[in-house]
Amino acid sequence: MLKDISLGRFYPADSPIHRLDPRAKILATVVLMVLVFLANDVWTFVAYAAFSAVCILLSRIPVVHVFKSVKPILFLIVFAFLLNVFSGKGEAFLTLGPLSATWDGLWTGLRMAARLTLLIATSSLLTLTTTPILVADAMERMMKPLQRIGFPAHEMAMMMSIALRFVPTLVEETDKIMKAQSSRGADYDTGGILRRARGLVSVLVPLFIGSFRRADELAVAMEARCYRGGEGRTRLRVMRLAPRDGVAAAVMLAFSAAVVWLEYLRAALP
Repeated sequence: MLKDISLGRFYPADSPIHRLDPRAKILATVVLMVLVFLANDVWTFVAYAAFSAVCILLSRIPVVHVFKSVKPILFLIVFAFLLNVFSGKGEAFLTLGPLSATWDGLWTGLRMAARLTLLIATSSLLTLTTTPILVADAMERMMKPLQRIGFPAHEMAMMMSIALRFVPTLVEETDKIMKAQSSRGADYDTGGILRRARGLVSVLVPLFIGSFRRADELAVAMEARCYRGGEGRTRLRVMRLAPRDGVAAAVMLAFSAAVVWLEYLRAALP
């Protein structure tokens, strides 16, 4: 389960998606997140899924790596689906005691499950095709105009970079701690919820201690290298928009227009 978390994990490959400017990929991800919540018609979901599949193929990332990110929230997807199925209005097709599953609730639950799945799958492409450092640099460049009103753009970007960088590290350390505790007789798979929660204390305590130790070591390392913030700092790689970024923006605009058009047709139909 822990190894399935793809947040912050970069998959190296030579693909058109990898070569895009990080700022273009961040904006495209935001647009896709908005579009997936605008989708209500079945054909809109089909178009969104087809567009996502094309992006995954262009990224040259194995599909299993993309959909591994969905597995950790599978419980949330199933819960949202069942909640909508048994709370909808209309004609019931299944009755379980006081609960009734309706056709309207089933369609709403399917839409919610599809939204969450597509949202996580497409969002994971950002971190799989972009290193955490490039994501942080892109965010800093995009937030730079806010510095005129006192917004700490560099500090925010630095915190995001550190957070993304250490997510895989903390996941691996958690897995090691759980294996070490299991070899000493700890059991995380049997018993009730309270018993499992008490068992996790033996994981959380050393994990927090290790996290504080890593934070202290990182602070010492940054101080030893005379880090004093973003003022006066230069960059090894300067971001510049290329023609391929313009092509990607045009494709994204065309897809957004198609989604809006499909939703307009759905709303216009009686």
